[in-house]
Amino acid sequence: MPKLNKYEINKMSIKRIEKEIRDTPYHKATEHHIGRLRAKLSKLKEEIEAPSGKKGGGVGYAVKKQGDATITLVGPPSVGKSTLLNKLTNAKSKIAPYAFTTLTVIPGIMEYRDAKIQILDVPGLIGDAELGKGRGKEVLSVVRGSNLLIIMCDVNKVNALKSMSELLENSGIRINKHPLKVVIEKKLRGGIHIISNMKQEVSNETVEEIAKEFRLTNADITLKEKLDINQLIDAFSQNKVYIPAIYLVNKTDLDKNEEKNIIKIKQFTSVLKISAEKNTGLKELKKQIWKKLELVRVYLVRRNEKPNYKNPIIVKKNCTLDDLMKKIGEEFAQNKNSAKIWKVGAIFPGQEVSLKTKVKDGMLVRFM
Repeated sequence: MPKLNKYEINKMSIKRIEKEIRDTPYHKATEHHIGRLRAKLSKLKEEIEAPSGKKGGGVGYAVKKQGDATITLVGPPSVGKSTLLNKLTNAKSKIAPYAFTTLTVIPGIMEYRDAKIQILDVPGLIGDAELGKGRGKEVLSVVRGSNLLIIMCDVNKVNALKSMSELLENSGIRINKHPLKVVIEKKLRGGIHIISNMKQEVSNETVEEIAKEFRLTNADITLKEKLDINQLIDAFSQNKVYIPAIYLVNKTDLDKNEEKNIIKIKQFTSVLKISAEKNTGLKELKKQIWKKLELVRVYLVRRNEKPNYKNPIIVKKNCTLDDLMKKIGEEFAQNKNSAKIWKVGAIFPGQEVSLKTKVKDGMLVRFM
Protein backbone atom coordinates (compact mmCIF):
# COMPACT_ATOMS: atom_id res chain seq x y z
CA MET A 1 0.00 0.00 0.00
CA PRO A 2 1.54 3.38 -1.02
CA LYS A 3 2.48 5.76 1.78
CA LEU A 4 0.08 8.72 2.16
CA ASN A 5 1.46 12.25 2.01
CA LYS A 6 0.54 15.00 4.49
CA TYR A 7 -2.09 16.45 2.17
CA GLU A 8 -3.89 13.10 1.83
CA ILE A 9 -3.70 12.49 5.59
CA ASN A 10 -5.20 15.92 6.27
CA LYS A 11 -8.01 15.28 3.79
CA MET A 12 -8.87 12.01 5.53
CA SER A 13 -8.77 13.73 8.92
CA ILE A 14 -11.08 16.48 7.69
CA LYS A 15 -13.66 13.94 6.47
CA ARG A 16 -13.45 12.04 9.78
CA ILE A 17 -13.93 15.20 11.88
CA GLU A 18 -16.77 16.48 9.66
CA LYS A 19 -18.56 13.15 10.14
CA GLU A 20 -18.07 13.28 13.93
CA ILE A 21 -19.51 16.82 14.02
CA ARG A 22 -22.55 15.70 11.99
CA ASP A 23 -23.07 12.67 14.22
CA THR A 24 -22.77 14.57 17.51
CA PRO A 25 -26.02 16.18 18.74
CA TYR A 26 -25.46 19.84 19.64
CA HIS A 27 -26.42 20.90 23.18
CA LYS A 28 -24.73 22.48 26.19
CA ALA A 29 -23.10 19.23 27.28
CA THR A 30 -21.46 18.68 23.88
CA GLU A 31 -20.81 22.31 22.98
CA HIS A 32 -17.16 22.39 24.12
CA HIS A 33 -16.44 19.07 22.36
CA ILE A 34 -17.93 20.33 19.07
CA GLY A 35 -16.05 23.60 19.51
CA ARG A 36 -12.77 21.71 19.82
CA LEU A 37 -13.59 19.61 16.74
CA ARG A 38 -14.42 22.69 14.66
CA ALA A 39 -11.18 24.34 15.77
CA LYS A 40 -9.23 21.24 14.65
CA LEU A 41 -11.12 21.32 11.34
CA SER A 42 -10.24 24.97 10.81
CA LYS A 43 -6.53 24.31 11.45
CA LEU A 44 -6.45 21.36 9.04
CA LYS A 45 -8.10 23.41 6.29
CA GLU A 46 -5.58 26.19 6.84
CA GLU A 47 -2.75 23.71 6.31
CA ILE A 48 -4.29 22.47 3.05
CA GLU A 49 -4.93 26.03 1.81
CA ALA A 50 -1.34 27.14 2.54
CA PRO A 51 0.78 27.87 -0.56
CA SER A 52 2.70 24.91 -1.96
CA GLY A 53 6.41 24.58 -1.31
CA LYS A 54 9.04 24.20 -4.01
CA LYS A 55 8.27 20.55 -4.55
CA GLY A 56 4.60 21.25 -4.97
CA GLY A 57 5.32 23.96 -7.54
CA GLY A 58 3.21 26.99 -8.17
CA VAL A 59 4.11 30.27 -6.62
CA GLY A 60 1.56 33.03 -6.14
CA TYR A 61 0.97 35.64 -8.83
CA ALA A 62 3.18 38.71 -8.36
CA VAL A 63 0.87 41.72 -8.51
CA LYS A 64 2.22 45.21 -7.93
CA LYS A 65 -0.40 47.27 -6.14
CA GLN A 66 -1.11 50.64 -7.70
CA GLY A 67 -3.57 53.44 -7.16
CA ASP A 68 -5.77 54.25 -4.18
CA ALA A 69 -7.45 50.83 -3.83
CA THR A 70 -7.43 47.36 -5.43
CA ILE A 71 -10.46 45.43 -6.68
CA THR A 72 -10.45 41.81 -7.88
CA LEU A 73 -13.03 40.38 -10.29
CA VAL A 74 -14.06 36.95 -8.97
CA GLY A 75 -16.19 34.41 -10.78
CA PRO A 76 -16.26 31.21 -12.81
CA PRO A 77 -14.73 31.14 -16.30
CA SER A 78 -16.42 32.95 -19.21
CA VAL A 79 -18.83 35.26 -17.38
CA GLY A 80 -17.43 38.46 -18.90
CA LYS A 81 -14.76 39.53 -16.40
CA SER A 82 -12.31 40.52 -19.14
CA THR A 83 -14.97 42.49 -21.00
CA LEU A 84 -15.88 44.34 -17.80
CA LEU A 85 -12.23 45.12 -17.06
CA ASN A 86 -11.75 46.56 -20.54
CA LYS A 87 -14.88 48.72 -20.20
CA LEU A 88 -13.95 50.12 -16.79
CA THR A 89 -10.20 50.62 -17.23
CA ASN A 90 -7.31 51.18 -19.60
CA ALA A 91 -6.55 47.44 -19.72
CA LYS A 92 -6.64 45.31 -22.85
CA SER A 93 -7.53 41.88 -21.48
CA LYS A 94 -7.94 39.15 -24.10
CA ILE A 95 -11.57 38.22 -24.77
CA ALA A 96 -12.74 34.93 -26.26
CA PRO A 97 -15.89 32.75 -25.95
CA TYR A 98 -14.13 29.85 -24.22
CA ALA A 99 -13.07 29.11 -20.65
CA PHE A 100 -9.72 30.14 -19.14
CA THR A 101 -8.92 32.90 -21.62
CA THR A 102 -7.23 34.69 -18.72
CA LEU A 103 -4.29 32.60 -17.51
CA THR A 104 -2.59 35.25 -15.41
CA VAL A 105 -3.52 38.49 -13.63
CA ILE A 106 -4.45 41.37 -15.92
CA PRO A 107 -4.42 44.77 -14.16
CA GLY A 108 -6.16 47.97 -15.21
CA ILE A 109 -6.71 51.41 -13.68
CA MET A 110 -10.18 52.96 -13.38
CA GLU A 111 -10.21 56.73 -12.89
CA TYR A 112 -13.25 57.88 -10.91
CA ARG A 113 -13.87 60.97 -8.78
CA ASP A 114 -10.17 61.88 -8.83
CA ALA A 115 -9.22 58.40 -7.58
CA LYS A 116 -7.16 55.82 -9.42
CA ILE A 117 -8.58 52.39 -8.62
CA GLN A 118 -6.73 49.24 -9.66
CA ILE A 119 -8.94 46.42 -10.99
CA LEU A 120 -7.53 42.91 -11.42
CA ASP A 121 -8.88 40.27 -13.80
CA VAL A 122 -7.84 36.82 -12.58
CA PRO A 123 -8.45 33.30 -13.95
CA GLY A 124 -11.95 32.00 -13.29
CA LEU A 125 -12.43 30.06 -10.06
CA ILE A 126 -13.69 26.47 -10.23
CA GLY A 127 -14.59 23.82 -7.65
CA ASP A 128 -11.78 22.86 -5.24
CA ALA A 129 -9.90 26.07 -6.09
CA GLU A 130 -8.77 26.31 -2.46
CA LEU A 131 -6.99 22.99 -2.98
CA GLY A 132 -5.10 24.33 -5.98
CA LYS A 133 -7.34 23.20 -8.85
CA GLY A 134 -7.21 25.56 -11.86
CA ARG A 135 -4.41 27.61 -10.22
CA GLY A 136 -6.95 28.32 -7.48
CA LYS A 137 -4.42 28.93 -4.70
CA GLU A 138 -2.64 31.60 -6.72
CA VAL A 139 -5.95 33.30 -7.56
CA LEU A 140 -7.07 33.20 -3.93
CA SER A 141 -3.79 34.76 -2.79
CA VAL A 142 -4.57 37.75 -5.04
CA VAL A 143 -8.16 37.88 -3.77
CA ARG A 144 -7.00 38.00 -0.15
CA GLY A 145 -4.95 41.14 -0.83
CA SER A 146 -7.89 43.09 -2.29
CA ASN A 147 -9.78 46.05 -0.83
CA LEU A 148 -12.99 45.02 -2.62
CA LEU A 149 -14.30 42.01 -4.55
CA ILE A 150 -16.71 42.02 -7.46
CA ILE A 151 -18.25 38.54 -7.38
CA MET A 152 -19.56 37.93 -10.90
CA CYS A 153 -21.72 35.52 -12.79
CA ASP A 154 -23.77 35.80 -15.96
CA VAL A 155 -27.45 35.13 -16.61
CA ASN A 156 -26.70 31.49 -17.48
CA LYS A 157 -24.70 30.86 -14.29
CA VAL A 158 -26.66 32.68 -11.58
CA ASN A 159 -26.09 29.83 -9.09
CA ALA A 160 -22.39 30.70 -9.27
CA LEU A 161 -22.95 33.63 -6.88
CA LYS A 162 -23.70 31.11 -4.15
CA SER A 163 -20.92 28.66 -5.09
CA MET A 164 -18.32 31.46 -5.35
CA SER A 165 -19.36 32.84 -1.95
CA GLU A 166 -19.09 29.39 -0.37
CA LEU A 167 -15.70 28.78 -1.99
CA LEU A 168 -14.37 32.10 -0.64
CA GLU A 169 -15.79 31.44 2.83
CA ASN A 170 -14.18 27.99 2.87
CA SER A 171 -10.89 29.66 1.97
CA GLY A 172 -10.97 31.94 5.02
CA ILE A 173 -12.32 35.00 3.19
CA ARG A 174 -15.18 36.64 5.06
CA ILE A 175 -17.42 38.61 2.70
CA ASN A 176 -19.21 41.79 3.81
CA LYS A 177 -18.45 41.04 7.47
CA HIS A 178 -16.56 43.13 10.00
CA PRO A 179 -13.39 41.96 11.81
CA LEU A 180 -14.36 40.41 15.12
CA LYS A 181 -14.04 42.47 18.27
CA VAL A 182 -11.82 40.05 20.17
CA VAL A 183 -8.59 41.02 21.91
CA ILE A 184 -6.10 38.24 22.78
CA GLU A 185 -3.22 39.14 25.08
CA LYS A 186 -0.74 36.30 25.59
CA LYS A 187 0.84 35.84 29.05
CA LEU A 188 3.64 33.74 30.48
CA ARG A 189 1.46 32.13 33.16
CA GLY A 190 -1.95 32.25 34.80
CA GLY A 191 -3.99 30.15 32.38
CA ILE A 192 -6.91 31.39 30.28
CA HIS A 193 -8.87 34.38 31.58
CA ILE A 194 -12.05 35.29 29.66
CA ILE A 195 -13.44 38.83 29.90
CA SER A 196 -16.81 39.94 28.52
CA ASN A 197 -19.45 42.41 29.65
CA MET A 198 -22.25 40.53 27.86
CA LYS A 199 -23.74 37.05 28.04
CA GLN A 200 -22.13 34.89 25.38
CA GLU A 201 -23.79 32.14 23.34
CA VAL A 202 -20.94 29.77 24.21
CA SER A 203 -19.60 28.79 27.63
CA ASN A 204 -16.21 29.80 29.04
CA GLU A 205 -15.26 26.11 28.90
CA THR A 206 -15.86 26.11 25.13
CA VAL A 207 -13.78 29.27 24.68
CA GLU A 208 -10.93 27.63 26.64
CA GLU A 209 -11.13 24.42 24.58
CA ILE A 210 -10.93 26.40 21.32
CA ALA A 211 -8.04 28.51 22.65
CA LYS A 212 -6.08 25.38 23.59
CA GLU A 213 -6.56 23.94 20.09
CA PHE A 214 -4.79 27.06 18.84
CA ARG A 215 -1.97 26.48 21.39
CA LEU A 216 -3.04 29.23 23.74
CA THR A 217 -2.63 28.15 27.34
CA ASN A 218 -2.01 31.50 29.05
CA ALA A 219 -3.91 34.54 27.82
CA ASP A 220 -6.46 37.24 28.60
CA ILE A 221 -9.26 36.91 26.03
CA THR A 222 -11.62 39.88 25.82
CA LEU A 223 -14.87 39.36 23.89
CA LYS A 224 -16.34 42.74 22.98
CA GLU A 225 -19.34 41.38 21.07
CA LYS A 226 -21.64 38.36 21.14
CA LEU A 227 -20.08 35.47 19.22
CA ASP A 228 -21.01 31.94 18.14
CA ILE A 229 -18.57 29.02 17.90
CA ASN A 230 -17.61 29.65 14.27
CA GLN A 231 -16.89 33.32 14.94
CA LEU A 232 -14.75 32.40 17.95
CA ILE A 233 -12.70 30.05 15.80
CA ASP A 234 -12.26 32.84 13.24
CA ALA A 235 -11.01 35.14 16.00
CA PHE A 236 -8.26 32.68 16.98
CA SER A 237 -7.34 31.82 13.39
CA GLN A 238 -4.45 33.60 11.67
CA ASN A 239 -5.66 33.32 8.07
CA LYS A 240 -9.09 35.00 8.06
CA VAL A 241 -9.51 38.20 6.06
CA TYR A 242 -12.55 40.49 5.91
CA ILE A 243 -13.32 42.01 2.50
CA PRO A 244 -16.39 43.91 1.24
CA ALA A 245 -17.96 42.66 -1.98
CA ILE A 246 -20.40 43.62 -4.72
CA TYR A 247 -22.50 40.87 -6.33
CA LEU A 248 -22.92 41.25 -10.07
CA VAL A 249 -24.97 39.50 -12.76
CA ASN A 250 -23.61 40.18 -16.26
CA LYS A 251 -25.07 39.72 -19.77
CA THR A 252 -28.57 40.73 -18.67
CA ASP A 253 -29.33 41.69 -22.27
CA LEU A 254 -29.40 37.94 -22.99
CA ASP A 255 -31.60 36.98 -20.01
CA LYS A 256 -34.45 34.70 -21.11
CA ASN A 257 -35.16 33.39 -17.59
CA GLU A 258 -35.36 36.68 -15.68
CA GLU A 259 -38.13 35.59 -13.28
CA LYS A 260 -36.30 32.38 -12.27
CA ASN A 261 -33.01 34.26 -11.90
CA ILE A 262 -34.58 36.91 -9.63
CA ILE A 263 -35.63 34.11 -7.24
CA LYS A 264 -32.11 32.64 -7.26
CA ILE A 265 -30.39 35.92 -6.33
CA LYS A 266 -32.87 36.99 -3.62
CA GLN A 267 -30.58 35.69 -0.87
CA PHE A 268 -27.94 38.26 -1.85
CA THR A 269 -28.47 41.90 -0.94
CA SER A 270 -28.21 44.54 -3.64
CA VAL A 271 -27.24 42.40 -6.62
CA LEU A 272 -26.37 44.64 -9.57
CA LYS A 273 -27.49 43.60 -13.03
CA ILE A 274 -25.36 44.81 -15.93
CA SER A 275 -24.37 44.15 -19.50
CA ALA A 276 -20.69 44.97 -19.85
CA GLU A 277 -20.88 44.43 -23.61
CA LYS A 278 -23.75 46.93 -23.97
CA ASN A 279 -22.44 49.38 -21.30
CA THR A 280 -25.65 48.88 -19.30
CA GLY A 281 -25.46 49.48 -15.53
CA LEU A 282 -21.79 50.53 -15.49
CA LYS A 283 -22.48 54.00 -14.05
CA GLU A 284 -24.32 52.49 -11.10
CA LEU A 285 -21.53 49.93 -10.66
CA LYS A 286 -18.95 52.73 -10.38
CA LYS A 287 -21.10 54.46 -7.75
CA GLN A 288 -21.36 51.23 -5.75
CA ILE A 289 -17.59 50.66 -6.01
CA TRP A 290 -16.95 54.13 -4.56
CA LYS A 291 -19.49 53.55 -1.78
CA LYS A 292 -18.14 50.12 -0.83
CA LEU A 293 -14.51 51.30 -0.79
CA GLU A 294 -15.56 54.13 1.57
CA LEU A 295 -13.24 56.62 -0.10
CA VAL A 296 -13.36 60.41 0.11
CA ARG A 297 -11.61 63.19 -1.81
CA VAL A 298 -9.77 65.90 0.09
CA TYR A 299 -8.11 68.77 -1.79
CA LEU A 300 -4.84 70.15 -0.47
CA VAL A 301 -4.55 73.94 -0.57
CA ARG A 302 -0.94 75.01 -0.53
CA ARG A 303 0.46 77.99 1.36
CA ASN A 304 -0.31 81.39 -0.25
CA GLU A 305 -2.67 79.67 -2.68
CA LYS A 306 -6.38 80.38 -3.16
CA PRO A 307 -8.70 77.42 -2.36
CA ASN A 308 -8.92 75.15 -5.43
CA TYR A 309 -9.47 71.58 -6.58
CA LYS A 310 -6.05 71.00 -8.16
CA ASN A 311 -4.47 68.64 -5.60
CA PRO A 312 -6.80 65.74 -4.71
CA ILE A 313 -5.80 63.19 -2.07
CA ILE A 314 -7.85 60.00 -1.66
CA VAL A 315 -8.33 58.59 1.85
CA LYS A 316 -10.79 56.41 3.79
CA LYS A 317 -13.82 58.25 5.12
CA ASN A 318 -12.99 57.64 8.80
CA CYS A 319 -9.59 59.35 8.53
CA THR A 320 -8.74 62.45 10.51
CA LEU A 321 -6.82 65.44 9.20
CA ASP A 322 -3.88 64.12 11.21
CA ASP A 323 -4.05 60.79 9.32
CA LEU A 324 -4.22 62.71 6.03
CA MET A 325 -1.20 64.84 6.95
CA LYS A 326 0.87 61.76 7.80
CA LYS A 327 -0.15 60.10 4.53
CA ILE A 328 1.36 63.06 2.69
CA GLY A 329 4.65 62.43 4.52
CA GLU A 330 6.43 62.59 7.85
CA GLU A 331 8.53 65.54 6.72
CA PHE A 332 5.40 67.42 5.62
CA ALA A 333 3.77 66.75 9.01
CA GLN A 334 6.56 68.34 11.03
CA ASN A 335 5.62 71.49 12.98
CA LYS A 336 1.98 71.45 11.84
CA ASN A 337 -0.65 71.54 14.57
CA SER A 338 -3.90 72.78 13.00
CA ALA A 339 -5.62 73.27 9.65
CA LYS A 340 -7.94 75.61 7.79
CA ILE A 341 -10.84 74.17 5.81
CA TRP A 342 -13.16 75.44 3.09
CA LYS A 343 -16.39 74.24 1.46
CA VAL A 344 -17.55 70.85 2.80
CA GLY A 345 -17.37 70.68 6.63
CA ALA A 346 -16.55 74.37 7.09
CA ILE A 347 -18.92 76.67 9.01
CA PHE A 348 -17.28 79.62 7.25
CA PRO A 349 -14.49 79.84 4.61
CA GLY A 350 -11.04 79.25 6.07
CA GLN A 351 -12.30 77.92 9.42
CA GLU A 352 -9.41 76.82 11.65
CA VAL A 353 -9.92 73.31 13.04
CA SER A 354 -8.12 70.65 15.09
CA LEU A 355 -6.16 67.87 13.38
CA LYS A 356 -8.58 65.45 15.06
CA THR A 357 -11.33 66.66 12.69
CA LYS A 358 -12.72 63.88 10.45
CA VAL A 359 -12.29 64.40 6.70
CA LYS A 360 -15.32 64.77 4.43
CA ASP A 361 -15.68 64.21 0.70
CA GLY A 362 -14.96 67.47 -1.11
CA MET A 363 -13.21 69.18 1.82
CA LEU A 364 -10.49 71.73 0.97
CA VAL A 365 -7.71 71.89 3.57
CA ARG A 366 -4.53 73.83 4.28
CA PHE A 367 -2.30 72.63 7.11
CA MET A 368 -0.92 75.30 9.44
